[in-house]
This record gives sequence, C-alpha cells and structure tokens, in this order.
Amino acid sequence: MPGAHCKTLFLKDKKGELWLVMSLDYRRINMKKLQNLLGSARLSFGKPDLLYDILGVKPGSVTPFSLINDTNHMIKPILDEGIINSEVANFHPLTNTMTTAIKPSDLKLFIADCGHTIRIIDLDLA
Repeated sequence: MPGAHCKTLFLKDKKGELWLVMSLDYRRINMKKLQNLLGSARLSFGKPDLLYDILGVKPGSVTPFSLINDTNHMIKPILDEGIINSEVANFHPLTNTMTTAIKPSDLKLFIADCGHTIRIIDLDLA
C-alpha cells in the first residue's frame, strides 16, 4: 500500500497515565527518551487486559481508531510528526488482519471527534 506505514503502542507509566503512541513503523523508540519527551514517569507496555478494557482491542491490533472506545478519555494520544508530514498514513482498523489508509489531517479530526487532545512530537528524537 502506498503511504506511511505506522505502528501504535499502548503504554502506561509508573503513575498510571496511559498513552497511545502512533509512529512511523521503522522508528526505533527509546522508552527513556520518550518518557523525557512526554514528561511522564517510567514507561512500559500496558497489559493486554487493560488494553482490551479501555480500547476494546487485543495486542497486535492497537490502532488510533480504537480511541473511539475510550469514552472516559483515559488515553493521551501522541502522534509522530513524521506521520503528519506524510500524504497518507496506514493503520490497522481494529484488527490486524487488514490495513486502512487515512490522510493525517483526517486522523487528527477523528481523534479530536473522539474527545481527545492530540500531541504531536518528532519521534525521530525518541
């Protein structure tokens, strides 16, 4: 598929804050650098049960589209600036058996319509 291929990470910090980090798939993200960029406590991957309870997806199917299930707005979405600079971004649509494309501007609108405030960071630094 043409466009930027992306990955989405469901993270939890030591204080219990939850993060959904969307980045270009080839980025190698250093968790210590990322937590400094975010101003968070120590980061780790969120547990599968927590992922399912809040976003309604299983590991391997994490996607920004699952933010529609976070009706309590517990997640802090982080979007890689590299995705914003792409013409089209490719993500899983709530299942990892498919991929769907979306314009970054439409992705930002979707996330805002879900009631979340998105933070854009250059994850090339993380």
